[in-house]
Amino acid sequence: MPDPIRLLLVDDQILSRGLLRSGLERERDLEIVAELNRSDDVVGAAKKYRANVALLDAAGPGKDSITVTTKLRTSMPECRVVMLTTYGRPVHTRRGLDAGAKGIALKNTPAPQLADAVRRVHLGLRVVDANLAAENLRYSETPLDSDETDTLRAARDGGSIARIAQKLDVSERVVRTRLWSAIGKTGAHTRSDALQIAERNGWLLD
Repeated sequence: MPDPIRLLLVDDQILSRGLLRSGLERERDLEIVAELNRSDDVVGAAKKYRANVALLDAAGPGKDSITVTTKLRTSMPECRVVMLTTYGRPVHTRRGLDAGAKGIALKNTPAPQLADAVRRVHLGLRVVDANLAAENLRYSETPLDSDETDTLRAARDGGSIARIAQKLDVSERVVRTRLWSAIGKTGAHTRSDALQIAERNGWLLD
């Protein structure tokens, strides 16, 4: 069994932090290595405990979460940030992503869903809560790269992974990786959802 993903929790609210801990502790592949009630020494704690992912309260006390996220990205890029927000205003979502956060989630996200976001972020994917993404995407250009766009276009007919791979002349593994990435970037849960979001926003136009 691979090593668990090492988590750092940063939230000034004891109850909120406790709920996060109790929910995520049930996931066997996740390990909470440290908890902080301020963001002042997130970088130091991340280095000390060799954290893989930091769950950072976007509105907590201490240093501005955007500043902390930027510092983590530059001084410890192997520790990826998931920002937790209560309100999820589009401008905050965009600022977090621009600062280097790999994930944006609502604080009341169910534990299994948040755990899934942590796993994706740990793999290097970008994950934004579907509701936040729907608001944020109105203010941004396509988050998809050309390969992900081509793969979603090829998936329009609802064919199998093998059929899509044949269309694009790539391996099935490449197709799965691209689709998984597109799902994360659009804040979707399924390939069908990602297609609908991309179509609705005009990202699949030739």
